[in-house]
Amino acid sequence: MSDNPTPPRPAPEPTPVAAQDQSTRRDKQTRQDRQDRQPSRDRQTPPDRQTQDRQPPPDKSAAQGKNAARDRSATKDKGAAQDKSAPRDGARQDRSAPQDRSAPRDKSAPRDKGAESPARPPRRRRPRFSVERGWFPPLGSKGKVALVVSVLTGLLTHGYHLFRYPLYLTDEGIYMQRAWSVLRETSLSPYTYDYDHAPLGWITLAGWVFPLPKQFETFGNAINTGRFLMLLVHLVSVYLLFEITRRLSGSVLAATIAAFLFNVSPIAVYFQRQVLLDNLMILWLLLSLFMLLRREVTIRSVFGGGMALGIALITKENAIFFVPSFMYLLYRRVKGSASHRFTSTLWPFAAFAPIGAYVTYALLKNELLPSGFDFDLNNPPADHVSLLYTLWWQLNRSQGTLFSHTGLLQTSWLVRDKYLLIAGVCAMLISLWIGMHDRKRNLGFLISGTLAFGYAFYLVRGSVVLDFYVTPLIPMLAINVGMVIDRMLTGSFANRFMRGAHSMTRVALPSFVALLLLASPASGYLVHTNTEGHTQIADQYQSKINLTGMQHAQIAWVRKHVPPNSRIIMDDDLWGDLHDVRPFYPYAHSHWNASSDPDVRDKLFRKKWQNVDYIIMSNKMRKSMDTNNSDGRENWILQALRNSTRVWSQTQGNIKLEIYRVQ
Repeated sequence: MSDNPTPPRPAPEPTPVAAQDQSTRRDKQTRQDRQDRQPSRDRQTPPDRQTQDRQPPPDKSAAQGKNAARDRSATKDKGAAQDKSAPRDGARQDRSAPQDRSAPRDKSAPRDKGAESPARPPRRRRPRFSVERGWFPPLGSKGKVALVVSVLTGLLTHGYHLFRYPLYLTDEGIYMQRAWSVLRETSLSPYTYDYDHAPLGWITLAGWVFPLPKQFETFGNAINTGRFLMLLVHLVSVYLLFEITRRLSGSVLAATIAAFLFNVSPIAVYFQRQVLLDNLMILWLLLSLFMLLRREVTIRSVFGGGMALGIALITKENAIFFVPSFMYLLYRRVKGSASHRFTSTLWPFAAFAPIGAYVTYALLKNELLPSGFDFDLNNPPADHVSLLYTLWWQLNRSQGTLFSHTGLLQTSWLVRDKYLLIAGVCAMLISLWIGMHDRKRNLGFLISGTLAFGYAFYLVRGSVVLDFYVTPLIPMLAINVGMVIDRMLTGSFANRFMRGAHSMTRVALPSFVALLLLASPASGYLVHTNTEGHTQIADQYQSKINLTGMQHAQIAWVRKHVPPNSRIIMDDDLWGDLHDVRPFYPYAHSHWNASSDPDVRDKLFRKKWQNVDYIIMSNKMRKSMDTNNSDGRENWILQALRNSTRVWSQTQGNIKLEIYRVQ
């Protein structure tokens, strides 16, 4: 604004009488026309325009000034000139300034020559990416193509050869056995349920089987039916993993790399095809993480994320090692919001709801606490099982270390895919370093690093670890590898010289590495070197390999030569075939239940080897019997094996199946 005072408004000069009469007639005609048009204009114009229409007509001095300028009969008079120039000049110079349209304009007010239009405030650029605030880049057309390709790749790698490889394993039979019990007997297990695992996993399997036309035999047998569900679970998990990685990193390339490893890694294909509770747990964990990474943290997303995490916990208890990362992500997402207290309380409530239902079930059956509140591991409760006692027993189990030459790391995991495991651990450490270096900007790296680190700590802590326990670690390592590779490519090719080829290089280099992994026999991703030194398609895609066909042949021999009333010791992988398909074998039980369940051990076999008719040996059953016999509970079964004759055997590679008739 200018410091000069506003000059006084000049008095209008007298106009001729004829001009006044003419102006008066025009004003009357104008007011009459406005009154005639008023109803229609009120119906069609918005309230702001209606306010303008209701303003009183311009004063006579303004009209006189306009008439004088139009007729050009009067001399140049300052009042009329200012009436005409003030609104035009003001509009020309300050069009961007906000105006109150409802207020009448004073066209006769003089314009201040020293006045300047207010400066337009600089626009604050919105950050392109922020995990904390939910500012994720859009997926785009290229991202949609990459997502579709990732899902189709998962369908091919996990669906092809699904019912032939790998061999049916013990735990697959156990989970389908318990799903059979839920559906056929409305109980959690055909034997005494000892709370070794939370039950929601096989309840989910029973819910999947129930609407199928042939139920457990829809896809050939019970385990095949469960494996088809694992394929569907994997496809949904691929979508969730892709979106989670993209939102944690802001990059489609990182999501594509993570999905590629999750689909093609041999260790991923081997374990994710099997009917395992770990695969169902991964689905619920990824869904919970996906809900927390939505653009807006709403009550629905917080409640859904908490419920998904609670379902994961009562599907497989080791999901608890992911909880700290979830809690920190929720804290960062709701920090500073108006509803942060409510959402911070709602999430743990929703997560605890499924767990509370499980605890309530044990409480109603009087199986929550052991008898006399005795947690002595050397004297397990004899009158009833206990949820808390079983948890205490599992926490105190120990089985050496993973890093020994006989541990699973050397004998099982690195053999199947050393590239993903080694690169994943290195990427996890890099993600932790990047995330801790700047926790505000690199929240995605911090979350991905802690997710992998928390579960890796569970594996190396020294307790009992089975080979498929590594399954939940695979997607977390894949996320870290994808994000770190994307960050390295972004940092390496950001200089001016390589800027032109930047986008092409970021795609070409990972594609070259992927082709190298697929084509190299040493990786085992697509081809491998067999025992004869020849390069061939990997076992998971080899059509000539039919491992499960050996088990079908074993069952066929039993049905042809063994009477249905025979007392049989076997492994759990055959349980569904012998109990759900006619003729039924009601006295066929696994060596674990025959040695531990009182109803089977003391009433049917009476702990005497003479009461055993046949022993059906799976591939690793003898090793499992020796491991389970630390307290001598399976001595009578081993004695029956020593007093038996082999009547059937089949071998393929290092896999050997046998059937023995006890003398």
